[in-house]
Amino acid sequence: MRFTQMAKLITEELNKTSDIKIDMCLNSKMANAIELWSMMYRNESPWVNNKTIFSANLPASIASEVARLVTLELKSEVAGSSRANYINGVYEKILANLRQYIEYGCAKGGLIFKPYVTSNGIQVQYIQADCFFPISFDTSGNITHCAFVEQIRRGTKIYTRLEIHQLNGSQLKITNRAFLSTTDAALGSEISIADVPQWSELQYEVVYDGVKKLPFGYFKVPLANTVDDNSPLGVSVFSRAVPLIKEADRRYSNISWEYEAKEAAVHIGTSMLKMDKESNKFEYPGGKERLYRVLEYENGATDKPLLDVFSPEIRDTSLFNGFNNQLKLIEFNCSLAYGTISDPQLIEKTAEEIKTSKQRSYTMISDTQMALQNALEDLIAAIDFWATIYNLAPMGTYETSYTWDDSIIVDAEKERKQDMADMAAGIMRPDEYRAKWYGETKEEALNNLPQPAVKDVMV
Repeated sequence: MRFTQMAKLITEELNKTSDIKIDMCLNSKMANAIELWSMMYRNESPWVNNKTIFSANLPASIASEVARLVTLELKSEVAGSSRANYINGVYEKILANLRQYIEYGCAKGGLIFKPYVTSNGIQVQYIQADCFFPISFDTSGNITHCAFVEQIRRGTKIYTRLEIHQLNGSQLKITNRAFLSTTDAALGSEISIADVPQWSELQYEVVYDGVKKLPFGYFKVPLANTVDDNSPLGVSVFSRAVPLIKEADRRYSNISWEYEAKEAAVHIGTSMLKMDKESNKFEYPGGKERLYRVLEYENGATDKPLLDVFSPEIRDTSLFNGFNNQLKLIEFNCSLAYGTISDPQLIEKTAEEIKTSKQRSYTMISDTQMALQNALEDLIAAIDFWATIYNLAPMGTYETSYTWDDSIIVDAEKERKQDMADMAAGIMRPDEYRAKWYGETKEEALNNLPQPAVKDVMV
């Protein structure tokens, strides 16, 4: 079912049983945008028809690259107690597949890390932006009321489960409701949650006191929401480049058509070919059927050659330059450094422009890392919450640590060698070098400089 349709049905259903009118905190414009980003990421952009317009698969490439830069050599752990060790055991499994799921979040604007308890302990469900439905937020932008959807199809029957989380003050209420339908156009009639074997162990409603946040982590792309500036929801990393990506697909398609339309061919008169009587088709030289194009000349034509080679010049250079310039525009609007998806060999920018683009990319990646860190902190707190509720590990405190690698943005080794050369040339002072590479203050760097050797002087 389409995301926009499901949001409408959930709102209608919740309003049937609510004392106050419930309205999703995402308007139709925002819902349509999330749906569009999801389609683009799946390489199903509405303008792509695979006939005249083909896809260059840019959305997935952009989301993948941002996710790679964000999670590159991330090191994180939970430590400090037996409880911390239990949490870390769950956490390590999350980190192992983190890049893949962050890519989904970057593409669609957000991702929910939702832990749940099974007979084998705590597992984590990764819920993409087109599969969860926020209803309300607090003034800090934290989700306080939302719905998650799960569907099971058995033949013509569609079973839908709504898992509703609602925080009222410090009280958390989780409700599970099940519906049966035979069409995607409606949720259908409500049934007992126990009627579906996969959901039979779930409780219809459970309430917990002393809760500060909903028990999950919400990662969202740290960009201002230009679709709905009143919405606290995240937006796709390529949200500001949608029209540019559409144009890039058109230019990419022009390149494909250029090669296809100007493929070398030999126009040959039918009089020069032998007819195969059994198949009633002309016989071509072995394996050359694609090369020859049959022409039937009118009777009496004398100015037409029986063989005509078709091999026009291909305008690939100009077309590729146009396509590459479009990629640069996309890089700028997605806060990527020039050469990330464009051809780095064709960058006609000044050194200052290139430096600025790298800094812009570094800032974007750093902000996204902090957004992810906040989501992971909330996830860890949620794991701790469920470990307490189900008594899965001894009580205890925990501490978290994070190390983010940015060497893909700044080539540290190359930069250090350059600084050493500058120091040797007298361009950079030794104390500046120490302060930069040894994490010292200017005063500490001056004091820690090696003293020059004193030689005895003969008087």
